Amino acid sequence: MQAALSFTELLELATQTEQQLKGDGVLSLALPIEGLDPLLHLPQLEEDDSFQFLWDKSPGLSLAASGRTNHFALSGPKRFELAQHFIDSSLSRLVCAPQPIPAHARPRILLAFSFFDTSFDTKNKLPGIQAVLPRWQLSRGSGKGWLRLQMNAGSGTIARRLAEELWLKAESLVAFSKIVKEGYEEKEYPTAKVIHSSVWEENYINPAKRGLELVDKHELHKLVIAVRQYLILEEPIKPLQLLHRLRTEQRGSCRFLWQINKRDSFFGASPERLLVVRQGQLRSDALAGTSSACEGDSQLLQSDKDRHEHELVVSEIKKILHKHGMYPHHPSRPYLTRHGHLMHLHTPITAYLNGQSPLSLAKALHPTPAVAGLPQRDAMDWLRSLENFERGNYAAPIGWVDTHGDSELRVAIRSARQQNHQLELTAGAGLVSGSVVEEELQEITLKLAVMYKQLNLPIN
Repeated sequence: MQAALSFTELLELATQTEQQLKGDGVLSLALPIEGLDPLLHLPQLEEDDSFQFLWDKSPGLSLAASGRTNHFALSGPKRFELAQHFIDSSLSRLVCAPQPIPAHARPRILLAFSFFDTSFDTKNKLPGIQAVLPRWQLSRGSGKGWLRLQMNAGSGTIARRLAEELWLKAESLVAFSKIVKEGYEEKEYPTAKVIHSSVWEENYINPAKRGLELVDKHELHKLVIAVRQYLILEEPIKPLQLLHRLRTEQRGSCRFLWQINKRDSFFGASPERLLVVRQGQLRSDALAGTSSACEGDSQLLQSDKDRHEHELVVSEIKKILHKHGMYPHHPSRPYLTRHGHLMHLHTPITAYLNGQSPLSLAKALHPTPAVAGLPQRDAMDWLRSLENFERGNYAAPIGWVDTHGDSELRVAIRSARQQNHQLELTAGAGLVSGSVVEEELQEITLKLAVMYKQLNLPIN
């Protein structure tokens, strides 16, 4: 194993860390390791509780995590505030080894929100927020890797156990990397066999017509109606194989996995940042207006409807940031950005923080008009009334906050949830003045077809 530390030095670090403890706390120890691919090695981090997380922006930051040292889940209107309290409390109890580490190796609290703060689905109820301080964390940035282990101190001495377990895990990961190629081999991914698929079109037409009536009557400026399709597969999809393939097809997106247990996983490739916080500076994306990449660049830029829809999103994000004492900046015109087979209008918005926590801003920004509508509260009420399913994690924030207050939260679109053999696909389209229901239906059909292609599902 190529490591900058010997085991003796690692044990000494663990002992020094334990001596810093004042009462109960969590010890966090990290070891530099070869730049192993976190996506490939996530299965080797597996813990008994089966929680797994992947955040993959390779060739940028790639992060795999497994197990739960501390975790938190609840629903309700105070979920963002209580999640921030959990973050603050967990990080205040975290005692890290006194060692220089790069930013990608910092301890992180992992976060997955639901779209609504409370679920009305009694059969398949998801918490409004799930937060996890993972036991294992494997990260890679700039080709360098770090493995981190976090352990509740409890009673008794745990420094040796912490050092030994971390050292042995690092050895096993390096040994595994020598017998498996870095990344999955490029090969034909087998087409998944669909036993049954639900019909979704009829569940869209009437809600979309009602939504457009609300827009035309100026009760709403915008409303994003989504649909859900349920598929029963002969064999479950393997999310990690899929996400590896999307590194090529969705280079500009962030591939993610939130696996509650082996039977329940939520995964996707999100092109949209709700917020990124780096060294006191915020970035948020306005991403609205969609067309097929095959139709060329001009259609979106020349579409009054898409430009209007996009400007609504830009204007609302700016308004929210101004309300929080910030001074946002953005380009005068939107960019065109390609994510796989789809083109989007994209405006990055930046501002310096004014002392706000990442989650206080996330609460204000979620949901953006790109995934809900305007005015926000009225749009949310109408979505509850018109959509015949629970959105769950779809279009909700997912990401992390680290020990320095840096954070990244993506909007969980272009995603799927798999429970055993059942796969749920969700997609939506924005209704604004000038929208035509049949054209919005075509946009949703396009988005679902792109997900079918990414998942290697047969397209009807």
